[in-house]
Amino acid sequence: MIIPGFPGAAPVEGLAGGLLIGLAAAIMLLGAGRIAGVSGMAARAVGLSKGGTPWPMAALFVGGLALGAALFTMLNGPVEATYPPSAGWLVAGGLIVGFGTRMGSGCTSGHGVCGMSRLSPRSLLATITFIGSGMATVAIINALGGGWS
Repeated sequence: MIIPGFPGAAPVEGLAGGLLIGLAAAIMLLGAGRIAGVSGMAARAVGLSKGGTPWPMAALFVGGLALGAALFTMLNGPVEATYPPSAGWLVAGGLIVGFGTRMGSGCTSGHGVCGMSRLSPRSLLATITFIGSGMATVAIINALGGGWS
């Protein structure tokens, strides 16, 4: 469902996706006693981390992300996405996100979904930082004329 006047807004799909993410996080926490933070799982799956989630579980989790995206594409066709006009912005953004994820001991899924649901003060602060940084970045890039629509 698209909302008139708000191109790209799809609240029903967003709600469904959020419910599925929450369900997956709850199953992981209640069923395996592990936090479903994607950065931690990915680090463990590729061997950057030796502790935490057992390797087979991390590898299956990360593989399931790719499999889910492939299944979605097969059922609905490719997702149309717009990117900034320069590959440099993508590379810089990816490096900054990766650095912040390691520095903050987790990513948005780990802190924003799993940590917030457990009322973790560290995750509350991290999530406020993620959102504030994102808002500031968009405002700065748009003010410099580098935004895209």
